[in-house]
Amino acid sequence: MSRLGTLGHRLHRGEVSYDFVGKRKIWYGVSILITLVAIVGLAVNGLNRGIEFSGGAVFTTPKTSMSTAAAQSKASDAAGGRHDVIVQKLGTGGLRIQISGINGGTADNVKDKLAAGLGVKSVDAQVVGPSWGKEISQKALLGLVIFMVLVVVYLAIAFEWRMALSALVALVHDLTITVGVYALVGFEVTPGTVIGLLTILGYSLYDTVVVFDGLKETTKGITGQTRFTYSELANRSLNQTLVRSINTTVVALLPVAALLFVGGGLLGAGMLNDIALALFVGLAAGAYSSIFIATPLVASFKERTPEMRGLARRVAAKRAKGGADEGDESGTGTVGPDENAPEDGADDDEPVEAGSGAGTGIGSQRRTSAPRSNRGGRGRPSGKRR
Repeated sequence: MSRLGTLGHRLHRGEVSYDFVGKRKIWYGVSILITLVAIVGLAVNGLNRGIEFSGGAVFTTPKTSMSTAAAQSKASDAAGGRHDVIVQKLGTGGLRIQISGINGGTADNVKDKLAAGLGVKSVDAQVVGPSWGKEISQKALLGLVIFMVLVVVYLAIAFEWRMALSALVALVHDLTITVGVYALVGFEVTPGTVIGLLTILGYSLYDTVVVFDGLKETTKGITGQTRFTYSELANRSLNQTLVRSINTTVVALLPVAALLFVGGGLLGAGMLNDIALALFVGLAAGAYSSIFIATPLVASFKERTPEMRGLARRVAAKRAKGGADEGDESGTGTVGPDENAPEDGADDDEPVEAGSGAGTGIGSQRRTSAPRSNRGGRGRPSGKRR
């Protein structure tokens, strides 16, 4: 069995535990810091919107030996030097030239100049108006709002409103980090990016619901015991699903990384690359939030309720009493159902007479007599003495 599999079994049995919930203030601080950096980057740099949102044209050339720097100069001259130009080398050896702010009539003129300046026979042109990108943005925003509302309603019905609120915070956290990375690094935002952002919401929610389902089962009937607080059981549930969350994330990131390599490294920029980039950043953020944000946040909300506060007091009182009982040499006190050590120090191998026990029930049954051994006739008269 692999080390990760062995660790998973030990985590599930409770032999090993990492205190995620107990250190939740640290995770909250880290998440707030990352979120603030993302928001500042978004406010200062803004998003590098593609031509689908700002309007412009994309020109694609056949295979050419011209470098991107030389093509950048040629494209800028062809566009009149008044437009933003982005040149990328494709895996086929051709060039992808993006020029913003030009319309259909201007695109035909730029197309001819590019063919002459780059020394190629023909150049393909695709013109996109800003209205199309605006329509896509509005529909994506509407879909995001509907998705968030449905998520909150479903989780409130299936679990409880505290879990619904925690999942919503985790989703907003994932979106903010992903968008912030785009703003800080300067990645271009395209319709493929929007598709990737909407896709990571489903994954992040799935990973969070898996943890919440285990938490719901673990804390069922929690007020009927006095061994663990809610935060302790929440941390135990999180540890039991930790390896599953890691495996799910790794399995999801590997094909996305392959798409990112193929889309960006071999085929060049395009829809495939845009989707994979958003997915890669979002999946990593979703795995982080499901472990370090969602469940600790639920524990913080639940520990504020009167029931969980009362449970915490009972657990603390029992533990304090247990510590006092261990230091009491008289051995008096009540034995709880979880304490199975005999108080009188009786040896299980020695017979104990009935009625000598102090109580009845599990762990208090005593054997009345030792089993008779086979003496083999020793001590019996062998016959009359002559």
